[in-house]
Amino acid sequence: MIPYGRQSISDEDVAAVVAVLRSDFLTQGPAVPRFEAEVARIVGARHAVAANSATSALHVACLALGLGKGDFLWTVPNTFVASANCGVYCGASVDFVDIDPVTLNMSVPALEAKLADAERRGRLPKVLVPVHFAGEPCDMAAIGALARRYGVRVIEDASHAIGARQAGRMVGDCAHSDVTVFSFHPVKIVTTAEGGMAVTQDERLAERMALFRSHGITRDPALMQGAVEGPWFYQQLELGYNYRMTDLQAALGLSQLSRLEAFAARRQGLAARYDRLLAGLPVALPYRDAANLSALHLYPVQVARRASVFDALRAAGIGVNVHYFPVHLQPFYRAMGFAAGQFPAAEAYYDRAITLPLHPALTEAEQDHVVSSLRAAL
Repeated sequence: MIPYGRQSISDEDVAAVVAVLRSDFLTQGPAVPRFEAEVARIVGARHAVAANSATSALHVACLALGLGKGDFLWTVPNTFVASANCGVYCGASVDFVDIDPVTLNMSVPALEAKLADAERRGRLPKVLVPVHFAGEPCDMAAIGALARRYGVRVIEDASHAIGARQAGRMVGDCAHSDVTVFSFHPVKIVTTAEGGMAVTQDERLAERMALFRSHGITRDPALMQGAVEGPWFYQQLELGYNYRMTDLQAALGLSQLSRLEAFAARRQGLAARYDRLLAGLPVALPYRDAANLSALHLYPVQVARRASVFDALRAAGIGVNVHYFPVHLQPFYRAMGFAAGQFPAAEAYYDRAITLPLHPALTEAEQDHVVSSLRAAL
């Protein structure tokens, strides 16, 4: 089966993990801060906080921004459930903004209209989570301007988008947001097996996220209350979580980062080849803005009769997938009152969506098989 995505592990990656195994620290050692510093350097952020998943990173980002009961978090329906669940974890209410049918990212006109209506009703969100779907950056300049106008905090869900650029700026420099979150799951551009990272330009937010990541505990005397009893002393200041990344994971991530540009180039080449091979077929190809550099985490196409095409491709040994079943139609969110028809662009996209294989190890022969099988299925 040709997978839609998979990790690319080199001998250097293996050696980096083995070196940690033979060191004094398997966790809470020097590899995690080195990994944080390198991600921050690459994306142009001042601070980075590693976590054991992007879901955890989204959660601590929401906590650091003070999201809680009585607040609202908005995201898009076309995403993994974590983009919405992070608000529920904090006791907030969740709502959605429909996507643009071309870019498949958050629709700026829909956001503008929804914000204006929410202001009239006194129900503005505290946190907005735009998602860089498939690695294509959202229109963050427009989204950020609207957020500033209405006093909304912004967390970019860039789980698909490490290495992406918009208008010459790296996704993650937080020029139009408070926090950006990356994922390092095995199917993502760079992997730490499981892992995530929140980056920010705000030192106070970074401190808060790091505190929530590690049980709410600090060993920093400057943050403690009352007398410090000795070098062994620590205090729990908040109800935090054990969301720490291990040194094993960070070492793998550091090694992977050295190939970020090579991974990106391979994905760009394969995507361009798909574009050529699929030209003329009754297939809607994924949108890419020429002013941006997509990270190309996914190559989602849209077809008629999706179910039959999906089954035919699976029967041909091709591990196609669908990204995403709209979050508002999940049973958990339907129980909150969401229903079909509320976000028609996301629902229409889902009805036609198939994600074709795209990863650095994909060969041209495998890609030819994908294309010929898709042509036959159509």
